[in-house]
Amino acid sequence: MTAGPALAGPAPPPLVIQGYAALFERPDLSGDIIEPGAFNASLMRRGVGAIRMLWHHDPARPVGRWTLIREDRRGLYAEGVIACRARAGEEAAALVAAGALDGLSIGFRTRLARRANPPHRRRLVTIDLWEISLVSFPMQEGARLSAPGNDGPSSMLPPRRMGGGPIHPGSH
Repeated sequence: MTAGPALAGPAPPPLVIQGYAALFERPDLSGDIIEPGAFNASLMRRGVGAIRMLWHHDPARPVGRWTLIREDRRGLYAEGVIACRARAGEEAAALVAAGALDGLSIGFRTRLARRANPPHRRRLVTIDLWEISLVSFPMQEGARLSAPGNDGPSSMLPPRRMGGGPIHPGSH
């Protein structure tokens, strides 16, 4: 399934989103822990324009573009704009605005990892970041987005515990 053609009619206002796609030193649902600095080399090499904004890790369904991605003390922070004139973007924007979609998840290749102390699995030291997806169930429970300025219920939702959800190998 593809993202579909652009919608006809007047352009809907862009929906700006922001949030943390990954949090440092916090285990995800698979037991991985991301170390501070893990994304730096990838971000310098690829740049923000090469990191895709996808719908549930589906490369055939881009939903917008990231305008800022950076590491800070808390984790991997991202800001972007949902492409509301594309069908997939229109759907994603409607769900975000309604507060029905608030998860972020990273698609990456592990470059360097160390064994973590049980019960955790790995400490991810160097990550090659490919994409950040809007998802229903993020692997890292605190990886959430908000739509600043949106009057809907998604505005700065606090992290919450999610009960399971699909697990996608190699993505968080």
